[in-house]
Amino acid sequence: MINHHQQTKRTNNNQRGLYWFRHDLRLHDNAAISALCEAVQQVTFLYILDDKAFTPTTYGFAPLGKHRHTFLLQTLVDLKRQLAKLGHGLLIVKGDPAECLVQLMKSGQYSHLGLSEHCGFDERAQLNAVRRFFDSVTVIETPTFGLFDAQTLPFNIEEMPDVFSPFRRKVEKHCKPLSVHPPMESLPSPFTPQLDESFLFAIDTDLPSPSQSSFVGGETAALTHLNTYLFDWKAAATYKDTRNALDTWQDSTKLSAWLANGSLSAREVIRQVQQFEATVEKNDSTYWIYFELLWREFFHWLQCKYGANWFRFSGIQGKKPSTQHCPETFALWCEGKTGYPIVDACMRQLAETGYMSNRGRQLVASCLVHELRQDWRYGAAWFEHQLIDYDVGSNWGNWLYLAGVGSDPRGHRQFNLQKQTEIYDSDGQFRKKWL
Repeated sequence: MINHHQQTKRTNNNQRGLYWFRHDLRLHDNAAISALCEAVQQVTFLYILDDKAFTPTTYGFAPLGKHRHTFLLQTLVDLKRQLAKLGHGLLIVKGDPAECLVQLMKSGQYSHLGLSEHCGFDERAQLNAVRRFFDSVTVIETPTFGLFDAQTLPFNIEEMPDVFSPFRRKVEKHCKPLSVHPPMESLPSPFTPQLDESFLFAIDTDLPSPSQSSFVGGETAALTHLNTYLFDWKAAATYKDTRNALDTWQDSTKLSAWLANGSLSAREVIRQVQQFEATVEKNDSTYWIYFELLWREFFHWLQCKYGANWFRFSGIQGKKPSTQHCPETFALWCEGKTGYPIVDACMRQLAETGYMSNRGRQLVASCLVHELRQDWRYGAAWFEHQLIDYDVGSNWGNWLYLAGVGSDPRGHRQFNLQKQTEIYDSDGQFRKKWL
């Protein structure tokens, strides 16, 4: 264990750090917090609710829908509680991230800004905006998102494969997941800047107990669910066989929502899966959890390579699909009124719960792009609005893939909806439940 407070007392004088939480809303396996705390004597912890998340985009709706918003607030309540155990608070503000940081940096006279590195286009743009204002502030940016960092990958990001299979082969041959960062026992002294009350955002302190059949936000619920899935249900032993189920809680890991906002570490998942393999069972299913995390990793780095093209109609391939946007057709798809029963059931499940299985996502995306001939970006934006587990890399990467303008080497991935229905809802129970 590292006693950061004792270490900083020996090495630093009058250094004050601001830690900006983004997609790393946890204390376990968080090397970014440790990196900042080793450099300062005082620290403030911050989360910014971005105004843009609540503002309708050109697609017609706000990026942050009700399901993910509720999950995020639950996560922040839990994070506040975890920090309180270490004698710290969590400052929550709402506004433009760059403007909020400028105001905070001035009010607190911070010497350091700490945060987790993220490959998202908007995330990088926000940090660059802050750097322009504060070129004298030391920025400590530490990778915590995935299984690897840019230094451990076997290629430069600019030269990484655009297709998953060669990416996976190279990574599996040359890389091992980075070790989990040791837990923190103590932190530097807390510092609370003097701010106008109107600048602060208050959140409800009520938090549901971690559930065995639904998503509850926060690190506590994440680690509880991971342990339950692996060591109580032992469901990892059959994951590969059951993962395509449309509506059963135990049949897939359900880790994606906690991974998406960083209340669960991907490296911690692998560490515990390896423990499961050593003590319970090791087979194709346990490997397949790692395989799926490699997909997440692939899209994370690929968006770094392509920047703004991640959101372009012609995608990363630069070729325009022969589709268009019809508001009426798109609205029927969103409402689950396309006339394709399996698609409509999935879309209504999404609207009510904020969740859809991976198989369901492929079917509804294929329908929007191929059967309905609609602009894929609207589908990706609707998922961003609705999904409780929205992640910019995985969401847009998968839509690019299905639209034929991303990393799919075949270029035209259309599903036979009738055949898929017969395979994955042969008894009709899923359609009966949601239609």
